[in-house]
Amino acid sequence: MPINLRGRSVLTLDDLTPGEIRFLLQLGSELKAAKAAGTEQQRLLRRNIALIFEKDSTRTRTGFEVAAYDQGAHVTFLGPSGSHIGHKETMKDTARVLGRMYDAIEYRGFGQPVVEQLAKYAGVPVYNGLTDQSHPTQILADFMTMREFTHKHLSDLVLTFLGDGRDNVALSLAIGAAKVGMEMRIASPKALWPDASFMAHFKDLAKDTGARLMVTESVDEAVKGADFLYTDVWLSMGEDEAEWGKRIEQLTPYRITSAVMAASGNPYVKFMHCLPAFHNAETSVGADIVKRFGVDCMEVTDEVFESSASIVFDQAENRMHSIKAILVATIGS
Repeated sequence: MPINLRGRSVLTLDDLTPGEIRFLLQLGSELKAAKAAGTEQQRLLRRNIALIFEKDSTRTRTGFEVAAYDQGAHVTFLGPSGSHIGHKETMKDTARVLGRMYDAIEYRGFGQPVVEQLAKYAGVPVYNGLTDQSHPTQILADFMTMREFTHKHLSDLVLTFLGDGRDNVALSLAIGAAKVGMEMRIASPKALWPDASFMAHFKDLAKDTGARLMVTESVDEAVKGADFLYTDVWLSMGEDEAEWGKRIEQLTPYRITSAVMAASGNPYVKFMHCLPAFHNAETSVGADIVKRFGVDCMEVTDEVFESSASIVFDQAENRMHSIKAILVATIGS
């Protein structure tokens, strides 16, 4: 059955069927190859896209901007102080204004209900560039990257996430894994495990795909035989920075080190991270953490981050290609 995503929003991977996810991954790969070959055809001419960013961004913003420009579209960036959203105007009203001016809207912010309200009232496709609950464009890029670094089908892969098992990337990876039949493992302290409703949702999705989910406190159990080890920052944007000490204490045992990579028993295991990563003290946050807690790296060591097993910059590039696939599929000519 042909895949048709025209006019569709992407707020979470729950919005996409397994077939639609695979279609976007294939389209992203084709668009990437066309860009490299200089044969890309512009399918977004005269399209206008609004980019709403209530949180800072490197990869999401540049990914959407370059993807749009490559395809002939124009974008308008609305930063935290670039509109009346939340101050003088509700998101509901903003949605109805922007929907009359733009062909699509991207939103990066906090609560999932905000992007859902935007999509409800805009009347045009809305894309979730990150909320506290979901990061679908990241996971499409991640799966695209995995396919580039393995001969296996996605349904044959073992993906292990180490760190805060409740964070938006961990949960989004798990939903993606459930959709494509992958084995997903989460290694995390019990206090940071996904809640029972999420576990039940994964189990329900897995009935149709054969996906498997392991949630454990044991790093060794989680990484054994894994194809990809994935982690994320220990404290997300918007969380109270007073929590750094507690989170460092909780998650240091889940740091990805060379020993953890070796414990997979897989000489081809790859390291993944959505970035930014605190792998050294060369940033202001990293320097502050060293000063306050004596820790020179957090979720991953610099040795692993800079190793040949690290594919984090391939992931970063693929944000643009996978976002381009979404744009072309939903508003392309």
